[in-house]
Amino acid sequence: MEKLELVRKWSLNTYKCTRQIISEKLGRGSRTVDLELEAQIDILRDNKKKYENILRLAQTLSTQLFQMVHTQRQLGDAFADLSLKSLELHEEFGYNADTQKLLAKNGETLLGAINFFIASVNTLVNKTIEDTLLTVKQYESARIEYDAYRTDLEELNLGPRDANTLPKIEQSQHLFQAHKEKYDKMRNDVSIKLKFLEENKVKVLHNQLVLFHNAIAAYFAGNQKQLEQTLKQFHIKLKTPGVDAPSWLEEQ
Repeated sequence: MEKLELVRKWSLNTYKCTRQIISEKLGRGSRTVDLELEAQIDILRDNKKKYENILRLAQTLSTQLFQMVHTQRQLGDAFADLSLKSLELHEEFGYNADTQKLLAKNGETLLGAINFFIASVNTLVNKTIEDTLLTVKQYESARIEYDAYRTDLEELNLGPRDANTLPKIEQSQHLFQAHKEKYDKMRNDVSIKLKFLEENKVKVLHNQLVLFHNAIAAYFAGNQKQLEQTLKQFHIKLKTPGVDAPSWLEEQ
């Protein structure tokens, strides 16, 4: 009997919410609107799409850079091999081998920075923002329930008040109040989460955008020390470098 009662309540609640949704879509029913909160939610959803696009582009850049670094490493090995086997061009092949190996080394350092950027933005988008949007969905469901039971109460209040209808009105008033409290709580939860999300988003993106800019700028300026310093600044660890002597290009 207890299970049957739960099923009955669930079915009734589902019916009321479905009726409310259909009524809103047909333009017949009224809906409660928090203009400020819904504007913030719309901005969040729009920003999430834009951040996802940045994430996809950064992942593409990482893949392309990895392929370029791999090719540079192979080219460096090929030049080094020819430097040993072509005595008349030993120096020229050697210069090119050192150049490609240094470029590959710097590329790997930049790759570490880009992948760190990707991991941080991915956490922000697919965990932090997604968690907030889950709360938003719960808030939207609570809003539909609240409006459904509000509509029920309003319809009953418009009708006659007698011995048969008064108990129904009292029960409807009780259900309406319960769903109003749930709606108010969820609205407050969303407001708090949006506030904390904004603070966290600004902090995370500030650090990651500084990292991305500094690493890219140092790489294309050929500033190896600045590139490595950028990774140290953000505590990014790469594979332990080899103990090879510095190339002629590094010594310049």
